[in-house]
Amino acid sequence: MRTGLLIASAAMFAASTAGAQSLVAIDREVFLEVSQERDGRTQRLLAPAEMLERGDTVVLMLAWRSPRDAPFTISSRVPRNLAFRASGGATAQVSVDGGRTWGTLASLRVEGRPATSADVTNIRWDVANPRAAKGRGVFTYSAVVR
Repeated sequence: MRTGLLIASAAMFAASTAGAQSLVAIDREVFLEVSQERDGRTQRLLAPAEMLERGDTVVLMLAWRSPRDAPFTISSRVPRNLAFRASGGATAQVSVDGGRTWGTLASLRVEGRPATSADVTNIRWDVANPRAAKGRGVFTYSAVVR
């Protein structure tokens, strides 16, 4: 049974851009990762997320469009009710202190210990030429509902 954690809380994750700020449009979507047995094999599928419960894995997608080919950075806060798991595809930098410092997860520390994926508070991607010249793209990351 779903606990009633509305997807709206995850869907409202903040994303911003630096660089070509006013010209970059960002569309956000949240999907629930579901497993389905078919012909004796398990398939992982993405379904529109409507309600979530603790332990669900979600995939957050940020689709960007820019009319210019100037480099920029997309930054997104990881909602507090989600524990970051991994960034899909493109190399991302993460922060464990609300966006004050950035790096790879392996390079960051929290209170003297190595940071874990559950410590991630923010994620960002640099969009440089020639990728920016294409005018559109998608970044994704997965997380687990706390």
